[in-house]
Amino acid sequence: MRKTFTTTLIELAERDSRVLLLTGDLGFMVLEPFIDRFPDRFINAGVAEQNMIGLATGLAQAGFFPFCYSIVTFAALRPYEFIRNGPVLQKLPVRVVSVGGGFEYGDAGPTHHGVEDVAIMRAQPGLTTIAPADAQQARAALLAMWDAPTPLYFRLGKDDTYAVPGLDGAFTSGRANLVRAGRDVLFVTLGAIAREAVAAAATLSQQGIDAGVLIVPTFNPDATDDIAAALASVPLVLTVEAHYVNGGIGSLVSEIAVERGIHTRIIRCGARSTHDGLSGSQTYYEQKHGISADALVATALQNLTPQPPLHAVGDMDAVTPPLHVVESGLGGEVQ
Repeated sequence: MRKTFTTTLIELAERDSRVLLLTGDLGFMVLEPFIDRFPDRFINAGVAEQNMIGLATGLAQAGFFPFCYSIVTFAALRPYEFIRNGPVLQKLPVRVVSVGGGFEYGDAGPTHHGVEDVAIMRAQPGLTTIAPADAQQARAALLAMWDAPTPLYFRLGKDDTYAVPGLDGAFTSGRANLVRAGRDVLFVTLGAIAREAVAAAATLSQQGIDAGVLIVPTFNPDATDDIAAALASVPLVLTVEAHYVNGGIGSLVSEIAVERGIHTRIIRCGARSTHDGLSGSQTYYEQKHGISADALVATALQNLTPQPPLHAVGDMDAVTPPLHVVESGLGGEVQ
């Protein structure tokens, strides 16, 4: 999505002279087309992301639309207080653009793994968080939201080639996209990891299981009604995110189910542990944390298996009825 972001931002900058691009000393081989076209509207703040956000806050106050680009951990975590005290509290149109959410910088180690950014950003009222599922949706989101009067957080993947079947670049803030209907199980996902959910649904369909996929690209506003309607139509839901299971899409779906009184099983699939001292590729980490396509298939199959009936209350060996929100790790282990 990185090159798509740059080419789309150039279009917007040609349309409006208030569009600016800032970076924390990275993005080379990606940002050059913008730099070459608009050298007087590009600022390299150096390895000083807090200063970058502070500068962007002042520029937004002066009437500009500054886009601040960096790797996810350096865009979201290092300057978080500056984001909160600047554009969020002052309601200014700063755009924080992160790249490489989840484990896309897997080999770079935990300092480059973006697995908590959605949780901290959606906690800030008025900060719209946007996590496109593919490059086409990233372009649509940027075209739709670039001049919003409030702050934005974009979570971009690195891949510019993959396209979610049936999505066709659709994007509306506060709405979800049902790209595949299913009666047996529903995958609810956000961001670039949607490719694994789509692949898992396709594999399950080949085994006679009707699996659906719901793409949720925004928080604040949340797609509450769309998610609630989708949850009510299936007995089993797997949330899928390249993120910790706390605070992201799994938490949002669980919150909606509880608040709306929706009785469906919810299994949150995502990272549950911090770095284990080992290093590996994006594929390695996605398999390890149970969000690869084959791991999702295994989790779905295990939890679609009929559960034994509960004993009547009062039996000596009676068991406690399970909560509707069920935790699951790799392979669908129920905790």
